[in-house]
Amino acid sequence: MKKQVSITKAVKYVINSTDEKHTLLGIGPMSENFLRASLEISKEKDFPLMYIASRNQVDAYKFGGGYVFHADQKKFRDKIEAICEEIGYDNAYYLCRDHGGPWQRDKERNDHLPEAEAMEIAKESYKEDILNGFDLLHIDPTKDPDEMCKVVDIDVVFNRTIELIEYCEQVRKEYGIEKEIAYEVGTEETSGGLTSLDTYEGFIKRIKEYTEEHNLPMPIFIVGQTGTLTRLTKNVGHFNYENSKTLSEVAKKYGVGLKEHNGDYLSEAKLLAHLPLGITAMNVAPAFGTIETRALLELLDVEDKFAELGQIKDPSNLREALTHDSIYSMKWKKWLTDEVDMSNLEALDDATKLQITELCGHYTFSNDDVAKEIDKLYENLAAIKIDGKRFVIEKLKEEMEKHVRCFNMEGLTTKIMNTEA
Repeated sequence: MKKQVSITKAVKYVINSTDEKHTLLGIGPMSENFLRASLEISKEKDFPLMYIASRNQVDAYKFGGGYVFHADQKKFRDKIEAICEEIGYDNAYYLCRDHGGPWQRDKERNDHLPEAEAMEIAKESYKEDILNGFDLLHIDPTKDPDEMCKVVDIDVVFNRTIELIEYCEQVRKEYGIEKEIAYEVGTEETSGGLTSLDTYEGFIKRIKEYTEEHNLPMPIFIVGQTGTLTRLTKNVGHFNYENSKTLSEVAKKYGVGLKEHNGDYLSEAKLLAHLPLGITAMNVAPAFGTIETRALLELLDVEDKFAELGQIKDPSNLREALTHDSIYSMKWKKWLTDEVDMSNLEALDDATKLQITELCGHYTFSNDDVAKEIDKLYENLAAIKIDGKRFVIEKLKEEMEKHVRCFNMEGLTTKIMNTEA
């Protein structure tokens, strides 16, 4: 049975802990394999999970659903609950909306929806989150379809943030939902916005004053820019120790936790630094997708060898399907650097194709052609006594275990439960 520990209590424990330091981990739900891997290691190591689903990953079907096993909020919740029941999960996990808000789906931004329509869609999406038991909502109204508008004015961000929090609280009360909903505000943009320390503190102060005056919940997280920046399959940012320490101290002064985004591909040395710097939580998403894609490619190498030996008669076509769908997904646009030339997709060399596949493979796992070939790969390997799915799951658990160790999360749920409410 899932342990009843509120996300607010978990965050407050981490913020105020003095004897030991801990950092929480938010993880992108990249696939069903990753859900299983994360739930297994959470049960084994006794720490709470935060599933941070973007609107592109999980959303209402009226807005197109999500690329993660074609899930809306209900299917996402039900899938997790089914795995929990299957493995006898007895820890704590939280359903979290990552980057909710207007224009946060690629299509809405590409269609240049007017603000009123984009805000209405954002509200409807949040409503589905709330009705399906989400614990944390990231209120991020910092996107704008106008390519000339690189940074949304901070007053506009504040006003949209308040409007969305008020709406979510109205929905919660209207539907008689007694469970507290926690909020996260801010964004990880690397220029303008909340990157100035003065603006960062001023924003928190304005939020605190408004929520207290209008009897609204104070957000438990504020996102701060620590210098991380994910491009391709590495972190090309410059992690700023001094800035991170200052941001965490400012956030703590107002009783909120510093949330770091873009924590993918950081070295263990930088992960360990999160504890003394007081970073309350960090998000990781595409890195786990890359781990799973690379694991599948390793299994394909095994399949190839045994096909050569004649022990696999009909090898899968997964490598070709994965590569093709990754390239033509166009998802690489968000993660590429200028050094990669994608001007002619038909003429890419093998090295670039592999790079794009490792980068974007996870976006395609639920595509019919890719899913069919993944199943065929597993079947072929099972015939020669190799459990391919378990190999992938264990690879994902190995990557998660690194974060559990560096963030001192083992045993954390029990520690939180043993504190006074």
